[in-house]
This record gives sequence, C-alpha cells and structure tokens, in this order.
Amino acid sequence: MGLFTKKPIDSLIHDSSHGESNLRRTLTAGNLIALGIGAIIGAGLFVRTAAAAANNAGPSVTIAFVVAAVGCAFAGLCYAEFASMIPIAGSAYTYSYATMGELVAWIIGWDLVLEYAVGAATVGIAWSEYLNKLLAIFQMHIPYKWCHSPFEICNIHEKTGYFPDEFGMHGIINLPALFIIFMLTMLLIRGTKESAFVNGIIVISKVAIVIIFICLGWGYMNPANHIPYIPPATTFVDSYGVGHNYGGIWGILGAAGVVFFAFIGFDAVSTAAQEAKNPKKDMPIGILGSLVICTVLYILFAHVLTGVASVNDFRTAGKEGSVVYAIQTYMHGYGWLGNLVTVAILFGFSSVILVMLMGQSRVFYSMSRDGLVPKTFSNLHPKYQTPHHSNWIFLVFVGGFAAFVPGDIVGDMTSIGTLFAFILVCAGVWILRVTNPEIQRSFKVPLVPVVSVLGIIVCAAMIAGLGWTNWARLGGWLVIGLFIYFFYSRKHSKLK
Repeated sequence: MGLFTKKPIDSLIHDSSHGESNLRRTLTAGNLIALGIGAIIGAGLFVRTAAAAANNAGPSVTIAFVVAAVGCAFAGLCYAEFASMIPIAGSAYTYSYATMGELVAWIIGWDLVLEYAVGAATVGIAWSEYLNKLLAIFQMHIPYKWCHSPFEICNIHEKTGYFPDEFGMHGIINLPALFIIFMLTMLLIRGTKESAFVNGIIVISKVAIVIIFICLGWGYMNPANHIPYIPPATTFVDSYGVGHNYGGIWGILGAAGVVFFAFIGFDAVSTAAQEAKNPKKDMPIGILGSLVICTVLYILFAHVLTGVASVNDFRTAGKEGSVVYAIQTYMHGYGWLGNLVTVAILFGFSSVILVMLMGQSRVFYSMSRDGLVPKTFSNLHPKYQTPHHSNWIFLVFVGGFAAFVPGDIVGDMTSIGTLFAFILVCAGVWILRVTNPEIQRSFKVPLVPVVSVLGIIVCAAMIAGLGWTNWARLGGWLVIGLFIYFFYSRKHSKLK
C-alpha cells in the first residue's frame, strides 16, 4: 500500500458510532455555535486587529476582515459538508485521510499542531500581558521577570505599565501563561460538557462587551483617522526591523493573513464532530452560524477601533492593550469600560485557549486511533471519557512554549497553518464529489467545484501576503513532520 492510500469512507462512518473508545456525545448545535464564537472572538479581535492596522492595512483592516471572512465562508461550506458526512473527531486531518491519502493526512495533522498547540501558547502569552493590566486597576502587578520569556527584555519604548526600575530587566519565565494553560487543561480533562458550559458563560460576557464598545465608541470616531481609508502602497518597518507591505492590495492581503488567526473557531468546531448529539444537522449550523455572527462583529469593531484611535497610536503607545488604550485616551468618562474590556479580553483569551487545546487533543486522538502517533494519545479517562493522556502531554508542550518563548516569534505561524489546512479541505470536497458521488450528504456545498477553487485561491492569496519568512517556517516545520512520518508513523499505520 502506497503513501497515498486512502481510508475508506465506510470505515470512518463506522468508527463514529462503534468501538470501545467512543467519545461521549453531549454537544448540541447551540454548544457548537458557542464553541466557535469562543474561539473566534478573542486574540484576533483584541490584539491582531490593531497589529494588522498598524503594520499592513491602516483603516482598511475592515476590508481585510471581509477578505478573510470570504475565505472562511468558502472553507466553512466545505467543512460543513465534510463534518455532516464524516462526523469524526480530527477535523481536516480526517477529511484529508479520506480524500487524498495517508501522507497528505499526516502533513495536515502535523500542520494542525501549529494551528492549535502553538496558537494556544501564543494566546496564553497574550493572556499574561492583559492580566497585568487587570492587576494595575488594584495597584498591583507581576514583576516583569516572572511574566516574560528569558529571550525578552523590558524595553521602555514598548513595554508600558511596568515600574521604572524594571526597564532593562530580562524575563525568566511566563508564570501566568503557564497557569492559565494548566487550569484549562484540567477543565478539559474533567469533561467536554463542563468545558462547553463554562465557555458559554464566557461567550455571553465578552460578546456583550464587544457590542457595548461598538455602540459607545461610534460617537467618538474621528473621521480624519479613516482618511485615506486605503493607504497608498508602501513598506512599513516595525520596531523589530521586519518589513511589511503597507497599504494597497498587498497590504490588505497581508492584513487578512494576520487577522486570519481569529477565524479558526469554526475549524475547531469540526474537531468536535464525534461529540455532537446530531452531527449531520448540528455541524453545519455550528460552523456557519459562528462564522456569520463573528464576521459582522469583527467588521463593526475594527471600523470603530480605527476611527477612535489612529494608526500611529497602534504603532507607539497603543501597541499593547490597543483597545483599552483607545478607550482611556479618547473616550473620556468611560474608564469603567476600559476595565470591563480588560476583563472581557481575559475571558476571551481563556475561551480561545480552551477551544485550541480541545481541538489539538481531538486531532491527535484520531491520529492515534489510526496508528500514526502512539496509542497513549487515544487513551480515554475511565470516568470522564476524555483523552487525558493527550491533554497532559500537550500541557507540557504548550505550557513550555508559553512559559519560555516570546509570543511574537510565532505570531503569523498559526494563520499560515490554518490557511494551509483550509486549502486541503476545499480540495478534498471537490475530490470526494468526483471519486465518491454516491455518499449521502446531509449538507452539500453549492456550485462545486467553483466554491472549492475560489476557497483555494483566496486562502493562497492570504498565504502569499504573509511573506517569505512565514513560508520558510512552515516549510521547516513540515520537514520535521515528514521525518517523524517516515521513521515512525508509516511503520505503525493501522491502515497498512
């Protein structure tokens, strides 16, 4: 059997309802929509929006969100068809295994580590930064060295909010980031239903804060901040010496790639297909429902944020905590809103980390069932029926990354990993329509292959906008994955 041996569709469908190691089906369509919103509204809205405006698109970051949403819509339709047809944990990995074979499935499964595990670590680091902003309300703070990586140094020009005697201090370990990842891992081990309940409370809280900011901030927008709405094409060099395409078409595409970090929520929904009560009905609702709701909120939020504060603000004093900075600086009398936004951001980041950790453990659960990674990743807890060994292993990996590596190093890697996964899913739906047209599909993507081709083109354009440095990092990561595949996974594959 060759490298491109496909897993039979009938086997996948059988696995979803038989076997000794089935995940418990507890999630409704409402739980899945909340799960998606929980992942989408978080770091992308509160952090990446200002970064994309400052480095790439200026006020036209709203157009970048539209571009990203269009790519998500095409990919989301393809995910919905796959998830309703193959209700198995594993997301794009499982779909690729059924359509393009084992080698491609391994590549996408390995790529999803960037999307989920590394993404969770990145958001954990951002959670740590905002925790200090919350503590500042009570005249407290965590010393710089205990909330930053050993590779970071307190820079007076960029690290605001720290005591003067901390400038020049090196970090040692990011304890808050490690703490939040540990606590959410414990919650996931406890059970998916309990995790979904907590996530639902978080989603309601942060969506309310987002809507309040849009409504109140609308009256504080300065029209001059939106002129020109699409800046002329230039190159902006950030404080790290990295050049970015700013303005014009390439600036918007680059910004779309940056903010795409925020659109992995509906992708994570598909990883929970094997835990949905009625996956053929609930998965399309959960995936597309969460995408539509969050896209509307994103565009409105970005329009208000870039109207209240200027691009120059996001490059200087407002670079960190941009939303809170805009409120405290320009929306006089609404300091209380800044405090509430800080709390909402912490809640938002927590729910994003929760969904990412859940998605990662479910992907490796499926890969372990197929023999591509060790069996321990699919061992379920005797009481909670969750993949607790996998959760523990990724706690060490994600926690170590969050504690000792700067967040900006992997900023765009999560986006490029996600986009790569979306391209394969769009191609997979088209392939399966040709090779297996007889399979029952509760939800069918309209206008295939047009939708599939457009999804591939839009996602590829955003990858192009992210620049060669991210292409190189993705390539290096895939080389490591291929080494593992040929020396372990290929020999232990159950399909072979």
